[in-house]
Amino acid sequence: MSKTSAGRFFEDYSVGQVIDHAVPRTVSGGERALHHALYPARHALHSSDVFAQACGLPASPIDDLMAFHLVFGKTVPDISLNAVANLGYVEGRWHRPVWPGDTLRARSTVIGLKQNSNGKTGVVWVRSEGVNQHGQIVLDYVRWVMVRKRDADAPAPDTVVPELRGALDALDLVLPEGLDFTRYDFTLAGEPHRLRDYTVGEVIDHVDGVTVEEAEHMLATRLWQNTAKVHFDLTVRPEGRLIYGGHVISMARALSFNGLANAQMIVGLNGGAHANPCLAGDTIRAWSEVLDVAECDAPGVGAIRLRLVATKGGEPSTLRGEDGRYLPHVLLDLDYWALMPL
Repeated sequence: MSKTSAGRFFEDYSVGQVIDHAVPRTVSGGERALHHALYPARHALHSSDVFAQACGLPASPIDDLMAFHLVFGKTVPDISLNAVANLGYVEGRWHRPVWPGDTLRARSTVIGLKQNSNGKTGVVWVRSEGVNQHGQIVLDYVRWVMVRKRDADAPAPDTVVPELRGALDALDLVLPEGLDFTRYDFTLAGEPHRLRDYTVGEVIDHVDGVTVEEAEHMLATRLWQNTAKVHFDLTVRPEGRLIYGGHVISMARALSFNGLANAQMIVGLNGGAHANPCLAGDTIRAWSEVLDVAECDAPGVGAIRLRLVATKGGEPSTLRGEDGRYLPHVLLDLDYWALMPL
């Protein structure tokens, strides 16, 4: 009897199935240091205990996307080890900050299945939760992924496509306990722009770019314990190792500091799509569009809804062609809520 596992294939999933993912992870300051080495991340709340304490928090939490990657990585061996591609995200919420010393684990529930017309792959929808050592949900989100079939002749399951929300309302957002921006230091944060300085429909070109290299993306993907074959094994994807989509998300978010330095904490993920593959040698650039603004029930705190687009060229605000499809230079289209001083 084999002691190794080839991972789950499309026919191994069933709607309602609950999967508890292996290998809990205790978070340390080492992850923060590596995150800042991998990305040009400079948001003050995630960099300085003193700044965070002035904002009402006990210390600087780890970056919200670090928490996402750690939870996402737990799910990969069970959900997307045999994936062709991760297709999108929706209904993501950060319920509480993650601090160094917290231990995260993950579980997923299968909420949808649909075999593709080629009979060789299918789409699996899951709702995944990250849970800390106290049993508290840290974050949850829905994602859907295209997974290979083990046996192309295996019967197709009944199609179940879940009904998903288009976007979170600002009232759905969970604010960290004690958060208070009334003593917010704009000088230390790096920019003077507060929520009232942004208008719906405004497009911000984040100016800078970063060329992705093989070594850094594989280091990042290993850091999150993401084992998906397409990120490492050229025999699985001879046209090139696919850059982990989360690497693109974190790079674009870090680039967005230039123009959105005060969008401090990500608290909601309305939707996201990896529009085209990213490969080593691509230079990632980013632009954002302001979709909405709202006041929050915390002193001096507001929420800004942003569309973050990562590209490998092209003009800011160009996204789709006349046929409605993403243009070839578009890598990521992410819709999220962040907290910002009023």
